[in-house]
This record gives sequence, structure tokens and C-alpha cells, in this order.
Amino acid sequence: MKFATRKNNRGTGILPVQLRAGTRQARRRSHCAAFTLAEVLAAMLFLAIVIPAAVEAMHLASLAGEVAARKGAAVRVADRILNESLVLTNWSNGTQSGTTSEGGQALRWTLTSQSWPEDSTMQVVTAEVRFSAQGKDYAVKLDTLASLPGATNMNLTQ
Repeated sequence: MKFATRKNNRGTGILPVQLRAGTRQARRRSHCAAFTLAEVLAAMLFLAIVIPAAVEAMHLASLAGEVAARKGAAVRVADRILNESLVLTNWSNGTQSGTTSEGGQALRWTLTSQSWPEDSTMQVVTAEVRFSAQGKDYAVKLDTLASLPGATNMNLTQ
């Protein structure tokens, strides 16, 4: 224990004052804040609700991005199949199907044609491309009208 001196209230005389080593540090430590059990439990409950919701949101965002990218590839394939079949006029040979690769992804396509109810000389040609993303199947369809080879349309109006 150490002793020190200080002046009394009247400024005369010296009074002994007892100093302890680390007294200020002990006082500072006693004023430190801490979390209560209720606060810790509330924080854990909040995290138990927020973390699964955030993980699900990230999963949905990932799925949406993957589907969008693959749907873009499927539309390009369907457009190419439809254009090639119209140029080669092989769309009238019945249902055709196959598999093609776009961006490292295998895409299954089907080309069909059926008569158009508005005009019997026209056919609706449909290119359907199927793909999967994260275990779910999706499809893209593109349709166009084409006239039968050798058919003439007499229903033209001016």
C-alpha cells in the first residue's frame, strides 16, 4: 500500500491519502457493458429467422439467373431451328426432334406443324426447346406461320 498527501479543504495542512495500485483500472472494468442473457437469446432468435430466409433468397436468385441464361440459349436454338426448317422447307415432313448443344448445355428440341384454323393453306410451325435448371424442367416455344409448299393463297384482299 502506498500513501500520498493532499491539502485539506482550507488549503492548510496535509492529509494522508491511501492509494491502491490499479484502483482506476478496477473502476473502469466495473463500468464495462455486457449483454444480458435475454439480449443474447433475442439475437440468436433473430439470426435463426434471418439466416434461412437469406439463404433461400440467394437460392432463388441463383435459380432465376440460371433459368434466364438457359432460356436465352433455348430461344436462340429455337429461332435457328425454326429458320432452318423454313428455308429448307422440311417442316412439312412431320414431327422432328433432336438434341443440340449451346454454351456447353444440351438442349432437346422438337419441331411440329399443324394446320392453322384461319386458313387451310397455312400451317403453324412450332419449335419447342426443353432444358433443365437445378433439377427442374423448362420449355421455350416459338411459333410462326408458313404456307404449304405448292399452295397458293387466293384469299388476298386489297
